[in-house]
Amino acid sequence: MADRTPTSRFGRSARIGGLVAGQGARVAGGKLLDKARGDESRERAQRKRTAAVVEQVVVQLGSMKGAAMKFGQVLSTIDLPGLEQEDSERIKARLAELRDNAPKVEFSKMEKLMAAEWGQPVDKVLRELDREPIAAASIGQVYRGVTHDGDEVAIKVQYPGIAEAVDADLRNMKILLPLIGRLAPGLDTNAVAEELRERVTEELDYELEAQNHRRMARAWRGHPFVRIPAVDTSLSTRRVLVTEMIQGGQPFSAVKELPEADRDAFAEMVFRFFYGCATRLDLVCGDPHPGNFLRLPDGTVAFFDFGMMRQLPAGYSKRESVIFSAVRDEDAAGVARGLRDLGYLPDSFDFPDELVYEHMRRTGAWMFDWEPPVRLSGESAHRLMDDVLAIGGEWRSMVRGFDMPPEALLMRRMENILFGVACDLRAAADWGALWAEFFLDEPYDTEIGRLEREWALDRVA
Repeated sequence: MADRTPTSRFGRSARIGGLVAGQGARVAGGKLLDKARGDESRERAQRKRTAAVVEQVVVQLGSMKGAAMKFGQVLSTIDLPGLEQEDSERIKARLAELRDNAPKVEFSKMEKLMAAEWGQPVDKVLRELDREPIAAASIGQVYRGVTHDGDEVAIKVQYPGIAEAVDADLRNMKILLPLIGRLAPGLDTNAVAEELRERVTEELDYELEAQNHRRMARAWRGHPFVRIPAVDTSLSTRRVLVTEMIQGGQPFSAVKELPEADRDAFAEMVFRFFYGCATRLDLVCGDPHPGNFLRLPDGTVAFFDFGMMRQLPAGYSKRESVIFSAVRDEDAAGVARGLRDLGYLPDSFDFPDELVYEHMRRTGAWMFDWEPPVRLSGESAHRLMDDVLAIGGEWRSMVRGFDMPPEALLMRRMENILFGVACDLRAAADWGALWAEFFLDEPYDTEIGRLEREWALDRVA
């Protein structure tokens, strides 16, 4: 399937402007119809309308590559209050479909870009280069190649013109923000837009990603179950990133079909990697979707794609651990105090601490209240949402009053995606205990955990 994504600012402005106008009219028209409905009918109609608008926004943005696609991906992971179960699952599935079936740019254009970056014809650099990409993402495609030294490599190449498309998207984002604000009134859309601006701009620089990649390789060197492919620095440039090719890895679709014990181990390893980065390195990987890790034949896991990263302030995870501890200790005042300290509750927020606590307790019930080990599934998110909606009263107004601090945007995206990964795997663990190991230094006593702690001790010795 050829790519017909507009790259000019005018073309992308027209597409985003048309999206905003159409979905904005749907929101406004629906509100007029709501006046004639009863309370219960009005609430259900609002949820359905929100779901329809979010789906259209996510699907349209998700098909555009560049910053538009990234904004759609982030939007799909933000909790919008009150969506029906089947609606939230459908939106998630549509985005996954777009990601996995992204239209491909023809090989001749990608080859021309590689030659320009390397300053010589591709066949002078590579002995072999497959014409069909093995993966496609928001700003580039990945090809398999072989160097003249016989090394098999993965070559990530930016789409020609993608930098201009991203610049157009970032300029056009202000058109989209009012619509997003109407869908999620508690979201600081300007802060989200600025955070995306910084992260996506950095993601365009593959030399920066290569630095991130090498940093990860150093931090996880010798680990018992984490594998980071090596970067070929000599062939990597600002628009081309070359790494060691991972051999024999099982994609996520195959891992989902493995026996329970293998799925459980895989899920624990994935959680440990991403939470280990956040708590030990103060570094958030903002794109932990299943296409970015593979299960290797020996049961270990290879991780790659370190373009969308966020350096957290030193000790940030420990400040978040205060909230977790307060929820676990049933300390409503402590929960509200911790959220306020991190910027989740603005100065204008005026709801009871007990209501805030109840929301946090129910959204985290899979860690706090469900009898461990908890085997997650596709129904788990529905069960959580049903329990949260049952709070009633001022809950919906309260949630609309929450804010999203920029530092936390990628952290929440990471958590939401990892929860979805565990659900898709139908994986079991004592998730609260696993979380507490990283944020409260309370070891989670599993064989995998013991192996990791031994590795950490060896590195210190």
